[in-house]
Amino acid sequence: MAVILVLVVLIVVAIYTISMYNGLITLKNRVKEAWSDIQVQLKRRYDLIPNLVETVKGYAAHESGTLEKVIKARNMAINASGASIEEQAAAANQVSSTLKSLFALSESYPDLKANTNFLELQRELSDTENKLQAARSFYNTNVNAFNTTIEKFPNNIIANTFHFQKAALFELATSKVLVFSNLHIFIKKAPLRGFFIA
Repeated sequence: MAVILVLVVLIVVAIYTISMYNGLITLKNRVKEAWSDIQVQLKRRYDLIPNLVETVKGYAAHESGTLEKVIKARNMAINASGASIEEQAAAANQVSSTLKSLFALSESYPDLKANTNFLELQRELSDTENKLQAARSFYNTNVNAFNTTIEKFPNNIIANTFHFQKAALFELATSKVLVFSNLHIFIKKAPLRGFFIA
């Protein structure tokens, strides 16, 4: 009778362990999938920047300092793509900062603000920023679910046994809404959530 009881307990523990392990794997894969969404949006963002800089250069060539900062920040962010999540977030924040300078610069050049190529690139970048914010939110939600699961008892015993590590959040600087004076037409036609540069 005691042997049967021990076997039943061992079977229950084994089933729980297998179930929890599979659940942790599922959560870990969701985090990876969500991270790949962020990578796609960051790549799209970084791919738009050279075209934006070239367009601005045509109107404000003597503002080379600002343009060089934007390209330098972009290149550093691309090089950080294999780095830790925290380092990639820092690089993305630097890109955001330089883009703010670039858009502030455009306010001094009415012809640039009226340029259809510039307006389209600005719209695409704004769309990318919104998608990046959504991807970041989705990623952080999955990270929180994964981290909470591996911290709970008795899950933490299984997580530690199989060497599951907490995932890092992708934290960008506080989002600021950029006001593009030349895009007020779009805002009037269709309410948007805002143009975010993290």
